[in-house]
Amino acid sequence: MMKSIDAPHYDAQRTTWGPTSDIVNMFQDTLVALDWDGKTPIPYLARSWTVSPDGKLYTFRLRDDVTFCSGKKFTAEDVVYSFKRLTSPEIKGPFAWRAGTIKDLRAPDPYTVEYELAEPFSELLLQLTMFTNVIHNKDSVEALGKDYGVKSADGTGPWCFESWQPRTQIVLKRHDAYKWGPSMYKNKGPVKFEKLVIKIVPEDSSRVAAMMAGQFDITHQFPAQFIAQARAAPMLQVHPAKPNFQLLYFGYKISRPMVADKRVREAMSIAINRAEIAKGILLGNAEPAYTIVDKDALDHDPKTMGIIKEDIERARKLLDEAGWKPGADGIREKDGVKLAPKVYYTANANSARVGEAILGYMRRIGVQWMVQPWDSTIAAAKMAEQDYEIWSVTVPYLSAGDLMNIYFDSRNIPTPNRMNYKDAETDEWLRLGRAALTEADRAKYYALVQQKVMQEHLWMPVLNINMDEVVNKKVKGARPHMIYQNTFYKGLDASL
Repeated sequence: MMKSIDAPHYDAQRTTWGPTSDIVNMFQDTLVALDWDGKTPIPYLARSWTVSPDGKLYTFRLRDDVTFCSGKKFTAEDVVYSFKRLTSPEIKGPFAWRAGTIKDLRAPDPYTVEYELAEPFSELLLQLTMFTNVIHNKDSVEALGKDYGVKSADGTGPWCFESWQPRTQIVLKRHDAYKWGPSMYKNKGPVKFEKLVIKIVPEDSSRVAAMMAGQFDITHQFPAQFIAQARAAPMLQVHPAKPNFQLLYFGYKISRPMVADKRVREAMSIAINRAEIAKGILLGNAEPAYTIVDKDALDHDPKTMGIIKEDIERARKLLDEAGWKPGADGIREKDGVKLAPKVYYTANANSARVGEAILGYMRRIGVQWMVQPWDSTIAAAKMAEQDYEIWSVTVPYLSAGDLMNIYFDSRNIPTPNRMNYKDAETDEWLRLGRAALTEADRAKYYALVQQKVMQEHLWMPVLNINMDEVVNKKVKGARPHMIYQNTFYKGLDASL
């Protein structure tokens, strides 16, 4: 298998990073899995569950036939340990909110977990499918210390972590005892291959050439601009993940003076031509994004569709009103400072190519983006340093509530709320959406959040990126999954 981007580590609780999640999902498991529809939680490590009428107590009945790769028996104590670690001050898990506001975790017997929330969480089961909430082996975590997720990590997944050479490759081996695959797969385990080698190949042309030459069997990061060639190649198959919500956006750190004015943020957002970018840069393998939540996603608010109106003349007028006047070189200035925001993104990713295209649009309105690409292994750390005005990633998400809670809750400052956006009204609407006991209430509050953050122009949504899995035709059963850019997910049905 090929990936274009590596991760800083493979400890799921300490990151929001997609390049960590796909590997973690192969060697570690969650209580519930996500069905092919991208909306339905189904049994996995938990055979079944019940929910109290007030939405606060989930009782999970666990499988009693599961073991870790180390051979240790999986029990309720592992579940309790994993969620206590996730929510501990030491970990500072950026996605800990995905587990809800936990009041107490109890293991009344080895195969029962009582998961008590302080308040209802309307999407708990959906969120428990995410890589953040995989189950860890306490013995492995404590034995490895800071090297957990670097030198090794134990899991109950269909694959076992064997080795990792940063920027080079990850090697997974078959978990021979695995037989508890979720119902979405025909094969419940073990996987049909002895070993899976995932190579890091940053260069687009190299990944294309390697797949065309039959050197690799599968990739979910085939360059979008070459997908047409892949479809035409006699040795390859292209499988699109459906449904698919992947937003490429540029976010504004509103605590930085250069982008603190909403008019400046709106000007940059309406100065670009998304349709041109989708066609010219992604060659049609993306859709223009005028809202931050895809129209097909759960709880999308259609009222947000008219907030971004591309208009270069209005963009110039907004910048004039904000006090930024063109200088002798055409770049706008204010109080002796040029309108030249620092823009961070990951090199060898779609954001890099899109960002380069946006440079031209920005010059037309007198803005000089100072772009800074970073290697994928350090990009998250560089963004954490906060020394930029704008950053970009492509974020996968499950629903409107999922995306809103990831980025716009003030509790998630400084990451993943990299805007440093703190608004009491938004926080309250998010809380009410999470605590909703009906679908109508949940949709109502998440719609209010979408409208407000769009009107504040906290992000520049650019594209909804197609997600395709490209495989050699000799590989059968490699159906792509939409969850968090993973596609391969467990890989149980893949065979030759």
